[in-house]
Amino acid sequence: MEDKGAFSFSTCWNIKRHTSGSGMLQEIRDLGFRRVELNYNVTEEMLATIEPMIERGEIGISSVHNTFPHVRDPDYGTDSVLLGFEEEEKRQRALELLVRSAEYAQRYGGEAVVVHPGEVPFPNDISRELGQIYNGEGRDSEVYRSKWAELMERRAAYSAGYVQTITESLYEVCNRAASKGLNVSFGIETRSRPQQIPTLAEAGTIIRALKGAPVGIWYDTGHAIMMDRLGLYDSVGEMEGLMDDIVGVHIHETIGLSDHWCPYVHSKDMDFYDAYLPMIERAQVKVYELKAACRPEDIKASHQLLAAKLAGRGQAGC
Repeated sequence: MEDKGAFSFSTCWNIKRHTSGSGMLQEIRDLGFRRVELNYNVTEEMLATIEPMIERGEIGISSVHNTFPHVRDPDYGTDSVLLGFEEEEKRQRALELLVRSAEYAQRYGGEAVVVHPGEVPFPNDISRELGQIYNGEGRDSEVYRSKWAELMERRAAYSAGYVQTITESLYEVCNRAASKGLNVSFGIETRSRPQQIPTLAEAGTIIRALKGAPVGIWYDTGHAIMMDRLGLYDSVGEMEGLMDDIVGVHIHETIGLSDHWCPYVHSKDMDFYDAYLPMIERAQVKVYELKAACRPEDIKASHQLLAAKLAGRGQAGC
């Protein structure tokens, strides 16, 4: 079994196959990973068997993914306004849950919390509509351009207000975390739907406004690729100025608009993903976030390719 070193691995890969937390983590250990990211579907019941493993030193925790442990209320799920809620009671609940995630991260020795900050809400599922048009008629089609213009018009009208509220929310969260003596970073994640916050420019705005606070970008490579293909931002060029603010990365590749595949192995393109190696290098926390369809042999081959490419760039310890 190849030791994957400092690389971590998200429980999103196998959580649906397990009811026991210890069984889930043992399967990840069998891949050679010594650290895991506990994702937002991990329940308190699962933690009952995970915590003894942590205490015995059998597994390390790199990070947890807000909202953690799992909260069944969709208002506080992964695709939500969350830190941008206009209703103060809902916003305060979102802040409490994020601080709780940070408390769990510190308790388990984790370095960071992955944060979905929020989104510009739409009355229709515009992300799904855009994906269908992209796959059927292409990004250059008139129908795509029309739907994209609808998205951008609403985003332009409302995003600044949500970004401001999210910034204020993160400021409050950092103050509460500091008052509790928590020493973890908050990584605002690049998202998988174009109405979601942040774009890379929005991430820069939030991070600059909170300069000195433990807030940076969590660069999800697969999501960034998707947003680049849809036309939301330049996933490589717009990272200029943000490279020093990378808290962590989610490592996975996107084929078309289908994400969470093993880099290099499933696309069979040995060069495309190289553009995202600098982001992986700069991240303090490096986490594979792969889908259940990725087989152990695919994961092994993908990691060997990625590690060799990083080593070729002069990355030590890989």
